[in-house]
Formats: sequence, C-alpha cells, structure tokens
Amino acid sequence: MKQAILAFLFFAVGFVAQAQTKAPEVIKFVETKHNFGKIKQGVPVEYEFKFTNVSGKPVIIENALASCGCTTPTWPQQPIMNGKTGTIKAGFNAAAPGPFDKTITVKIKGVQLPVEVRISGEVVAGGK
Repeated sequence: MKQAILAFLFFAVGFVAQAQTKAPEVIKFVETKHNFGKIKQGVPVEYEFKFTNVSGKPVIIENALASCGCTTPTWPQQPIMNGKTGTIKAGFNAAAPGPFDKTITVKIKGVQLPVEVRISGEVVAGGK
C-alpha cells in the first residue's frame, strides 16, 4: 500500500512540475531564431521577429532584455489586441569579429515564464 501511495505522489509531483514549466501560448512568433550569416564588423544590422496575439485578450509586452549590450531590442509599448500582430526588433552591432549567438528574453504581462528569441551569425573584420 505504501508503494502505491508513493508511486502516486511521485507521479502527481512530476505532473505538476511539468505543467509549471510550460508557458501558455499568448503570442505566436513566425520564427524565434534568425541567422544573419556573415556580417561586417561595426556595421549595424536589424531583424524583426513578427508575432500574433493568440491569447483571446489584449497582450502587453512588459520588457525585452538582451543577453549583451551589443544587442538592442525594441518592442511595442501599447497593448497588442487579440488577433493583431506586432514585432520585437533586434538590433546588433558587433565590435569584435567571430561567431555570435544572442538571446532576447521577452516578458509578457501576466505570464510567469518569458519567451526567448535568438539572433546569430558571424562577424567578419573590415566593415568600417
């Protein structure tokens, strides 16, 4: 009997933990990754991550934080109505040559887990 109860508790705890790690889909991105390929050092590039509000109610993007100072995100400051689209813009300006992989963490009001989008590529010398 003890084993049956322990097995049930183990299953229940695992189920609850799994449910808490899955964020509800509030916005749906067309894509969450973009590779710039080879870009010139010191020449800024920008990419727009397009998304649609699929929540059934207005969505507010509270913040978008970049993993480093060379990446500058911008996001809509007004609510995105249900079914409407918006963009998270990712600007990137590299000072050093080499490969890069940067993350932008998007915080949505009322949603505990943030959403991530990524940019990557390779910076080549001689862009100035």
